[in-house]
Amino acid sequence: MSNHDVGDEHVLPDGTDIASLPKVSLHDHLDGGLRPQTIIELADEIGIELPSTDAPELAAWFADQSDSGSLVEYLKTFDVTTAVMQTRQGLRRVARDFVNDLGADGVVYGEVRWAPEQHLARGLSLDEAVEAVQEGIEQGIDDVRHAGRRPVRVGQLVSAMRHAGDGREIAELALRHRDRGVVGFDIAGPEAGFPPSLLQPAFDLLAGAWFPATVHAGEADGLDSIRGALLDARALRLGHGVRIAEDIEIGERGEDGTEVVLGALAQWVKDRRIALELSPSSNLQTGAIEAWGDEIEDHPFDLLYQLGFTVTVNTDNRLMSATTITRELARLADAFDYDLEDLETFQLNAAEAAFLPVEDREELTDLVIDGFDEAGR
Repeated sequence: MSNHDVGDEHVLPDGTDIASLPKVSLHDHLDGGLRPQTIIELADEIGIELPSTDAPELAAWFADQSDSGSLVEYLKTFDVTTAVMQTRQGLRRVARDFVNDLGADGVVYGEVRWAPEQHLARGLSLDEAVEAVQEGIEQGIDDVRHAGRRPVRVGQLVSAMRHAGDGREIAELALRHRDRGVVGFDIAGPEAGFPPSLLQPAFDLLAGAWFPATVHAGEADGLDSIRGALLDARALRLGHGVRIAEDIEIGERGEDGTEVVLGALAQWVKDRRIALELSPSSNLQTGAIEAWGDEIEDHPFDLLYQLGFTVTVNTDNRLMSATTITRELARLADAFDYDLEDLETFQLNAAEAAFLPVEDREELTDLVIDGFDEAGR
């Protein structure tokens, strides 16, 4: 059984089942997407004590711990998940489950991000860890195909922890595996106080090798973090990036409508179509949108969408947020009255921003369009 079952609440007013739609996932953490039952079984094998050995209770514990309003507290839940991901068997099992859950969620292309340096406690090398995850991904892809679902394609985003050094070793790791499953690079971990410039050697190496990067920015820190991601890291996408809305000034509503003024940074992000990897449920849990409110209706997602930013919809951490892309889309549709065309736009934005060759992105775009056309008939 996957983490989350999809029910009737994920049906649009026109009767479209959101679960059946083809989706593109750009911001999805491997160590944030474990099945509770898998955690229990892996923990038992290696003798790790858990808050609960009942799968529903453990799932509830993760959701409760994550709903703190603090990214720092939210990140502590990963101590449990990473603990059971320290062996080849554990990594392979988790990656295989993960891809099966993507397939069940209607994902046709996904990028799974994780930090290999956090999975070496039981003797694996960095390369062995990446290879184990790739084995699990390929097994999961086969499972999805044999289950008769839409085929799914999955690439790894290798993350360096921004507080653990200059990241060059992890950048070199990503480049060694660029033709063996790794499609891009990321930096994760505490954002405030750890700007991308601290990992300049890694980003310089990647830029010289023409290897794409996305950077967590504009989640737990503001506009300076986003500037650093774009200028120092040469990021092609922004992980979350929700606080770009701080560079948007909304004036009084006059006869000609509400006056909206974009700052230079926001204008650049919009004009260059730099994708925002938005994760609505997670953004609420971590306090990333506290400047605007604490309900889904307060999320600046719709503001950014209406202004023409390249918004995408993501889960961030399926376990911690008890979510799927299907559920995230349903929440947004309910909050902002989005219809099938809007949901298609979000998937096309993600397809455009995927770390794939342009020909593959065009094929992915056609796959999304065909799936939505079929749903709309």
